[in-house]
Amino acid sequence: MRLLVNIDVPDLVQAVAFYTAAFGLTPGRRLGKTVVELDGGPVPIYLLEKAPGTSGAANDARRYERHWTPIHLDIQVDDIDIALARAVAAGATVENGVNTTVWGKIAICADPFGHGFCLIEFQNRGYDEIVEADG
Repeated sequence: MRLLVNIDVPDLVQAVAFYTAAFGLTPGRRLGKTVVELDGGPVPIYLLEKAPGTSGAANDARRYERHWTPIHLDIQVDDIDIALARAVAAGATVENGVNTTVWGKIAICADPFGHGFCLIEFQNRGYDEIVEADG
């Protein structure tokens, strides 16, 4: 199995500019006029240009104002302050600044197209800090 990430965007040029500047990804292959593959992460990310209002899954129209979906990107970084500044400079919106937990730090953001993402900096043992023993 191989995981691929697809992100619908209303403006492909703007999306490539954001994701390359915010996360250091590089444009790879172009698949026709409306899809760009981004490289440099642990999995390929495909940006798909889709007009607002067009039908997505389950007859739900695409919208690019801020929205929430239970599926979102968590981007693990080495230094959350540097990563957050870079994302904001590229056009991200900070919705909940850096918070510290027992497992590390998290900042909740949105890209310029309304898609939420979290920046995560693990500390100590990361998620192992909250793993419960069996039984």
